[in-house]
Amino acid sequence: MKTGERAKGSLLVSIVDDDASMRTSTRRLLGTFGFRAEAFASAQAFLDSGRLKDTACLILDVRMPGMDGLELQRRLASSHRRLPIIFVTAHASGDEEIRALQAGALAFLRKPVSPQDLLSALRTAEAAARRGGPEDADEGRRPEP
Repeated sequence: MKTGERAKGSLLVSIVDDDASMRTSTRRLLGTFGFRAEAFASAQAFLDSGRLKDTACLILDVRMPGMDGLELQRRLASSHRRLPIIFVTAHASGDEEIRALQAGALAFLRKPVSPQDLLSALRTAEAAARRGGPEDADEGRRPEP
């Protein structure tokens, strides 16, 4: 196994989406890219799983029953657990996209997502995870007042 493949293989990507077919297809796609992936049907299921500490990148739907993706992003930030987040959604407003990106999301992709767009976002997340977090991906960005 090459060094780059080993690094990807150790990166755990957690997928949080209430759509079962999206979870399954995204998990399979990530496997073809060489990433380890786990999928969760809700934000609460992800938090209850104990996998947060092992997750290096989060692929997150915006609109889900119970806790939505933006709320999960807020909770992680308030607990000082910053990790690269890629939002993938079919139903979101422009305001939700702006809020997600201003809160530090690395990407906001619309379903159906092209595999190349997702891979590009994952490569950015992988680089940020290696450097220590998503805040390193946007060093020039000023903190919100």
